[in-house]
Amino acid sequence: MNSPPPIAFLQSLLHTGLERLPAPQWLLEELRLRLVLLLNHILMQEPEAQARLARRQTSVLLVRWGLLQLRWRITPAGLLESGRDEQAPDLVISLDGQDPLEVLRQVAQGERPAVQIEGDVQLAAEVAWLAENLRWDLEEDLARLLGDVPAHTLADAGRRVVQALRGFLARSPARPGAQGLGAGA
Repeated sequence: MNSPPPIAFLQSLLHTGLERLPAPQWLLEELRLRLVLLLNHILMQEPEAQARLARRQTSVLLVRWGLLQLRWRITPAGLLESGRDEQAPDLVISLDGQDPLEVLRQVAQGERPAVQIEGDVQLAAEVAWLAENLRWDLEEDLARLLGDVPAHTLADAGRRVVQALRGFLARSPARPGAQGLGAGA
């Protein structure tokens, strides 16, 4: 019997499961708020990033990926806040139609997923600069909570997991399970 690989099962689960069982609105809103807090934390660690965004204050960004839509307004401090739906976005970044597993594979391998950009070119250039230069120093944050040695140990373990995942994804086909899904149907 020819059964599809486990990654194909996960891919089919993501495609069919997310369409049938949408997340509750309160959960999506809570995730949006937590993401804004995380992004602002990362921005506050890089004054140049805040300065670049402060020049674009009051601009609204809309990021779309399937059913997920994230709308942010840039504050005068160069940080982000959840944008209101009535504000027209100055920049729209879309990842529509992309398989979540494929995007994760690309990101894990250090690649950038294909995006469609519409709107303000200068704001798009600032966002591109942020994507290229802004990095989260997770080890530093862990060190504040746990101390230097446990933080370094956890970060080292995380790097090894990411390296193993990259190796696994490099050996897997570009579209995991694409041929396996059709074989059993």
